[in-house]
Amino acid sequence: MDIERLNILISQGESEFVEFKSSFDRETIESVCAFANTKGGKIVIGITDDGKIKGININDETFQNWINQIKTSTSPSIIPEIEKIDIRGKSIAILHIIEQPIKPVSYKGRYFKRINNSNHQMSPIEIADEHLKTINSSWDFSQDSIHTIEDISLEKVNRFISMTNQKRAFPIIDDPLTVLKKFQAIRENRITFGAYLLFAKDCPIVSTIEMGRFVDETNIKDDVTIREDLFSEVELIMNFIAKHTNKALVFSGNPQREEKWDYPMEAIREIVLNMIVHRDYKSSYDSVIKIYNNKIEFTNPGGLPEGLTVESLKEGNFVSTPRNKLIAAIFKEAGLIEKYGSGIKRVIEAFKKSSMPEPIFESTDNFFKVTIFNSQSHIAPEVAPEIAPEIAPEIATKILEIIAQNPYVTINEISNIIGKSLRSTKSYISVLKKKGILIREGSTKKGKWIVNKNMEIK
Repeated sequence: MDIERLNILISQGESEFVEFKSSFDRETIESVCAFANTKGGKIVIGITDDGKIKGININDETFQNWINQIKTSTSPSIIPEIEKIDIRGKSIAILHIIEQPIKPVSYKGRYFKRINNSNHQMSPIEIADEHLKTINSSWDFSQDSIHTIEDISLEKVNRFISMTNQKRAFPIIDDPLTVLKKFQAIRENRITFGAYLLFAKDCPIVSTIEMGRFVDETNIKDDVTIREDLFSEVELIMNFIAKHTNKALVFSGNPQREEKWDYPMEAIREIVLNMIVHRDYKSSYDSVIKIYNNKIEFTNPGGLPEGLTVESLKEGNFVSTPRNKLIAAIFKEAGLIEKYGSGIKRVIEAFKKSSMPEPIFESTDNFFKVTIFNSQSHIAPEVAPEIAPEIAPEIATKILEIIAQNPYVTINEISNIIGKSLRSTKSYISVLKKKGILIREGSTKKGKWIVNKNMEIK
């Protein structure tokens, strides 16, 4: 790295990919792990947190001592690349850390990840998820240490075989247990978590779904708690929604009368299937469905995978990686889902075809939420599409300050920081881009923001 690039790096401050340290210490190695467990990054040693060049003393053995400390205290061991740069009469060191192919990496038994410009200790669930991704597996493929083959309903497995045979050129003729073994739902005579959720005799607690018909935000007209195998849950949810959704007969001049629901039911079924297939069953939270007079809210444990945004999801511009690979494979084999990752686009198209407002999709670290509106709905201000032909200077200044601190910040993160709705924030960003104040460089997933300092906020 040359001096000019280093000056730019220092001027941009700490971020998701850059950390400043006054000296090499224990926290430096924690940062090494954090970068290794996320997208990689640089640790600049000899720079204070506020970007002042302090410098460090470097001798012939300094870098080798650092490498030995990092190597012996991390697992799997990390050996970073280190370079020395002299700037303004002082020496600094830069540690270059790449994202590790085998994750998670620990420092003395503790695991860290990089979020924005700081390190966060990983939870047991996050550690497990990273391990499963590394071995290209998923939680539902893991062996269930509590339940046994006796807890599986062979009748339910046979129903699945019948569903599958309806669309297969060559029908399955194996017995139920053999079928489960071929799908790796049973391994070494032990069932997997996925097998139990799909074909349990009893009621799996971890698959609980709470449903309610609300008169308003606080008054409930009807509610039900669903705890069944995943196949049964699809139909139970659809029945409850149909029970509390209006249906009218439409006379269009055709010989047969047509039924028109408040919502496109095929889209609701797609949303329900996505809830069940992509839910984070390790979470202690339940799935929740709330039906109101003018909308339905579907809230599901488990946000979008790292690197996937709502925007790319809606555009279909991503490679689908199911959270529960076994459950997704079984549902696909049964003909309940089609191509992985295409469900959201079909939902949007169904609402557009029915001349209804486009659904709202929201993702946080722990939840994914879909809100749909019927044709009579007047969307509430907090989720309504908002147009901002101009932008208040104080809001523009705040957005630009956030981007100056972290050029890789997402629109979702900006929305949370400024306390505005996602749609408002998108409108503000659009205005700043049209005025030439804000420039997007690169793709939605890997790009960054650039502030044009030659343009003024008016």
